[in-house]
Amino acid sequence: MSAMPWPGLRRRFPVLAIRDFRLLLADRLLAPAATAFSLVGVAFAVLDVTGSTADLSYVLAAQILPSLVFAVAGGVVADRIPPQRVIVAANLMIAVGEGGFGVLVLAGHPRLWQMIALETLTGAGMAMFYPASQALLPRLVPASLLQEANAMSRLAMNAAQMGGAAAAGLFVAVAGPGWALATCGAGMIGTVPLLLAIHATGAERTSRTSLTRDLRDGWAEFVSHTWLWVIVAQFCVVLFAWYGGFQVLGPVIARRYLGGPAAWGAITAADAVGLIIGGLISFRFAPRRPMRFVVLIGGACAISPLSLAMRLPLPLVCAAAVGLGVAVEMMMVQWTLALARHIPPGKLARVSSYDVLGSVMAMPAGALAAGPIAAAIGVFPAEYGAAALTAAACLLALVPRGVRSLRSPQIPRPGQEAERVMAGS
Repeated sequence: MSAMPWPGLRRRFPVLAIRDFRLLLADRLLAPAATAFSLVGVAFAVLDVTGSTADLSYVLAAQILPSLVFAVAGGVVADRIPPQRVIVAANLMIAVGEGGFGVLVLAGHPRLWQMIALETLTGAGMAMFYPASQALLPRLVPASLLQEANAMSRLAMNAAQMGGAAAAGLFVAVAGPGWALATCGAGMIGTVPLLLAIHATGAERTSRTSLTRDLRDGWAEFVSHTWLWVIVAQFCVVLFAWYGGFQVLGPVIARRYLGGPAAWGAITAADAVGLIIGGLISFRFAPRRPMRFVVLIGGACAISPLSLAMRLPLPLVCAAAVGLGVAVEMMMVQWTLALARHIPPGKLARVSSYDVLGSVMAMPAGALAAGPIAAAIGVFPAEYGAAALTAAACLLALVPRGVRSLRSPQIPRPGQEAERVMAGS
């Protein structure tokens, strides 16, 4: 561990004394800022080129579908080799996908199949990123600093997303979506040197096993925890409703009724503000029954579709997005902590990959369903349906006793670990 130049920060946040964590933090500032340009750029590139909500559904679904294959593969690989190498490969795939999309938009009139192909590549990279990212952080910091590291890491990501989203909305309005997508590609390339400098190693393995055996072992670990698979099932339904209601129909409503790209940029930035607030709260917030908390606060995912369905003015839609962000961030911090604390390190990437698979396999369905449903019944009734579906899923997830009763383990006080970390740095 190397010394850091700000002793005040080091005393207040001892996790910052860890060199590899600082490198990871820098990556998690740059990558989300870059992908924020993609979130706005893709939606308005498709709408500008085709003007079709259905086409936007197809392109966004193409970004999610690769998760069905690449999330599991990425989890197996990240349990075998240093996970930061998997993240490097994933970020380069995103750079090629989004950068290539931007070049096509700037060069002329891209065809639908080209947009779908490039977003498929981007989606493959995104799918590989998550399980590797979940496995990396617990290998960089001690257990007693994991909550602080997790909250700080996510806080950095959300701050970058907020700034990126605000800039992206204005950037698209002024320069167009093509340049926004090209900016995303360049930013993802910039993360590579940071990740390659991290020294984390792969998980210790007593013997070499086949990929098939690794998949089976990961699945057995996943289904052995009732709280795990029940909440992943809940996330499936919630993400189906959220992706269709917010990510697909949200830009449509913003374009038609709220003012266009700048309005959608403001909404996504407001969501990021909420994520930052939730992250700050999560530095010390530790519910005794974390999964019960995760399920209950997950119901807040109905807030934004409901605000859009009620045709609220933009300031109130943004306020709802802030509330959504607070709830989602507090939920995700507790979820990732539970995975790191209750799943063996050598299986964490594989279990996280099944988490990804379960959580996102409904998202392409939500993207594909949103356009036709909105065309059949209207965008506002579709938003009401998304909110109702979210609330129902959260209530049902509370039924199993294993979800309600899971407790947080006893962890040494951070102050004790801080003294040890700083003494060894």
